[in-house]
Amino acid sequence: MKTKCKFLIKQSLKKKINTKWFKIANLLVLIFLIGIVNIDRIIRFFGGDFNEVTKIYVIDEANAYSLFESNFNSLKESLEDLGNYEIVSTTKRAEELKGEIENTKDFVLQILPSPTEYLTAQVISYDAISMITEQLLQTSLNTIKSHYVLETTGIKEEEIAALTSNVSIHKEITNPEGQTSENQELISMGLILIFIVPFFLLITMLTQMIGAEINDEKSTRSMEIIISNVSPQAHFASKIIASTSFVLIQALILVVDVAVALLVRLAFTKSIGLSGETSAQVLKLVQGIQSSGVLSLLLRGLPIMLLLFLFSFVLYAILAGVLASMTTNIEDYQQLQTPLMVLLAVGYYIAVISSTFDGALFIKILSYFPMLSFLIAPVLYLLGQTTILELFISTLICGGFTFFVFHYGLRIYKVGILNYSSRDLWKKIFKSMKEK
Repeated sequence: MKTKCKFLIKQSLKKKINTKWFKIANLLVLIFLIGIVNIDRIIRFFGGDFNEVTKIYVIDEANAYSLFESNFNSLKESLEDLGNYEIVSTTKRAEELKGEIENTKDFVLQILPSPTEYLTAQVISYDAISMITEQLLQTSLNTIKSHYVLETTGIKEEEIAALTSNVSIHKEITNPEGQTSENQELISMGLILIFIVPFFLLITMLTQMIGAEINDEKSTRSMEIIISNVSPQAHFASKIIASTSFVLIQALILVVDVAVALLVRLAFTKSIGLSGETSAQVLKLVQGIQSSGVLSLLLRGLPIMLLLFLFSFVLYAILAGVLASMTTNIEDYQQLQTPLMVLLAVGYYIAVISSTFDGALFIKILSYFPMLSFLIAPVLYLLGQTTILELFISTLICGGFTFFVFHYGLRIYKVGILNYSSRDLWKKIFKSMKEK
């Protein structure tokens, strides 16, 4: 039996992997990921108007040109590849410059003193300037405004900083065991991206794959030949192991693809090169995870979480196989698997909102539910809402439920696998579950 089961697993994996479409699809995914990670480089490689130098003619009437130039240049350098600019100080009048900037991307910046606002500015351009350029100007002018006020009014720098700074909020937690994180939302987002989305997609792929394969064998009548040589138990086990293995292989290939895409960017730019707000958000997320102690929790709970994920893959593979055995075509299977997809969606959204409802008893109870635990339990544990013992209990429940479902699911599979009619199918199924 073991030899036949291994043979079926090997054949099933070969059937999935040794196909042109599998290789082409993964090659396209690799090219797509390389393109996405290096999209800014690709755009600049093909050239365009954004490579042209945009001249900024500055008419300085507030004696603030040097401050503006230094702030604008430093800000432009910190935001990689946003455009090429050349700042030109001029004594010409705005009316004279209008003719020089006609039909160009160049524009005039007039910096003016104001009795009420201290500093104002006027931009004169032939066409509308880009949003990025406008943001660079706005940020640079806001930065030099405080220096301008300091120089023209005599107000001390400390007073300006005190007037413009945010109100400080000091926190005191009286519970010595209390844990807090100022970056809770960012941490939750990171956990969702790392633990929820990938496994949600892999489970969906797994259920679709098993259903399609079993229905294909039933529709071509090849199932009768297979079952005549192999026991339904060996056939059922081979489907579960082969499909789960294939999904894990596909996940590993995607991880390698992402690594290759990052290495390609690193090879051409000497750095990963995230810029602007994206870089700040990523840095803030990493700092938040480090300060919250999530990494230490992850290292302690990783073996248990991997076991939980494995049990969940096998569990959904069993359920998908059982449902597929009860149908005769892929359309019927799609309808029958709808409750599974709804359940997955419920688990996904509960995991997403778990950080908002800190300590919610309802969510904690659902983390023990075998069909949802792989989505909810790891996130609650890494957020510090549950302990490693509770994570281990969720894993044990999921493992026990998986064995239970396999035991009774095999009985249904034996009845449904060679059944090509939906007539009295449910009666046969309930009857098979009572048999030993």
